Amino acid sequence: VFQKWVNREISNFDYLIQLNTMAGRTYNDLAQYPVFPWILQDYTSEELDLNNPAVFRDLSKPIGVVNEKNAKTVKEKYENFEDPLGIIDKFHYGTHYSNAAGVMHYLIRVEPFTTLHIQLQSGRFDCADRQFHSIPATWQALMDNPNDVKELIPEFFYFPEFLENQNGFNLGQLQMSKEMVNDVVLPKWAHSPEDFIYKHRKALESEYVSAHLHEWIDLIFGYKQRGPAAVEALNVFYYCTYEGAVDLDALTDEKERKALEGMINNFGQTPCQL
Repeated sequence: VFQKWVNREISNFDYLIQLNTMAGRTYNDLAQYPVFPWILQDYTSEELDLNNPAVFRDLSKPIGVVNEKNAKTVKEKYENFEDPLGIIDKFHYGTHYSNAAGVMHYLIRVEPFTTLHIQLQSGRFDCADRQFHSIPATWQALMDNPNDVKELIPEFFYFPEFLENQNGFNLGQLQMSKEMVNDVVLPKWAHSPEDFIYKHRKALESEYVSAHLHEWIDLIFGYKQRGPAAVEALNVFYYCTYEGAVDLDALTDEKERKALEGMINNFGQTPCQL
């Protein structure tokens, strides 16, 4: 697969799907859903210029520190963390870039995810301000908040329907603007959900991304995923998100085991290292 990708016989999209599959990610498990990168950082221009490197996100950095301002906070958090029991290793992020709640967040307008979201929120929609209501606003929130580290899901590159409230769900209204949450607000350069998907997919297959995608792959699937390289890259997540970090079979207490399983399921899981 790698050779095919290098020879440009398969697209960046296909390569990412295949890496996700090899690393145990699947559409059948919300806790291990395929993970895709944010690839752009320009959600405000009238036109999207794919020949300008400045419109692309820095793929060599975890999403939590793409904004240089957050790097200091993230570093300090890691350096000052001390677990008195010695069980929990130091970490940069107490959240994860891919988890079940994040998948439901993006896909809330489409069944069966709508129902799953409502079940997760004890029978109702989460408050409107926490809904996925705008792509530019979601990006801005990531840039402002080092604790929000959600990457994307593959649907952002092929499935325009998830951006439309075709079922007419009442998702509530935003507190500040009093605006009702309905279809997802798109970047200015996208004239419709289809247009967004078309341009976003084009961006994924662009020359810039083709030249830098391996840097992001190193962080998520490769050598910068754990160990000293991960520490240096500001890419260390909470200990129980890593494969093999917890030996569930060794836990004899049924309650403790169930609690830990639940935590791993909800928290997010780092893909198997390839």
